[in-house]
Amino acid sequence: MNDTKQVKSVLFVCMGNICRSPAAEGVFRRRVDDAGLADHFEIDSAGTIGYHAGHAADSRMRSAAAGRGYSLDSLARRVEAGDFEDFDLIVAMDDENYRDLQAMDEGQGARVVRMCEYGDSHGHKEVPDPYYGGSQGFETVLDILEDACADLLERLHPGR
Repeated sequence: MNDTKQVKSVLFVCMGNICRSPAAEGVFRRRVDDAGLADHFEIDSAGTIGYHAGHAADSRMRSAAAGRGYSLDSLARRVEAGDFEDFDLIVAMDDENYRDLQAMDEGQGARVVRMCEYGDSHGHKEVPDPYYGGSQGFETVLDILEDACADLLERLHPGR
């Protein structure tokens, strides 16, 4: 991805904004905080559907994330038209979300990318939805996100 040094705001997106995208927000936020860059980024998450709007992240995801030291405090919300203008980078968790975001975008400025374009040790093309699976699915999602978020931050802020 070109010109990543100018990214100051990142929106992570999955379908319902209760599993993958709040986890990505939490993982990336902690990486940014640990690097001393909290003042340099706006970080949020949203879903392509609004079914879970106002709800906390899934309790299984919160539990798995807490086990690794991440706090998932945001409440679910749906992607809004203004997000494409307000965020420099919108990161989709899978191909379906990517296509949905592309359909919503009206050329307002944000770049839409896939989460698995980042990282090199997870070996996935998409961040799988753990909602209907067992606890290992949430751990797998966190493994992918830790790798991808580390790479994303390195690309956005080399040397950190």
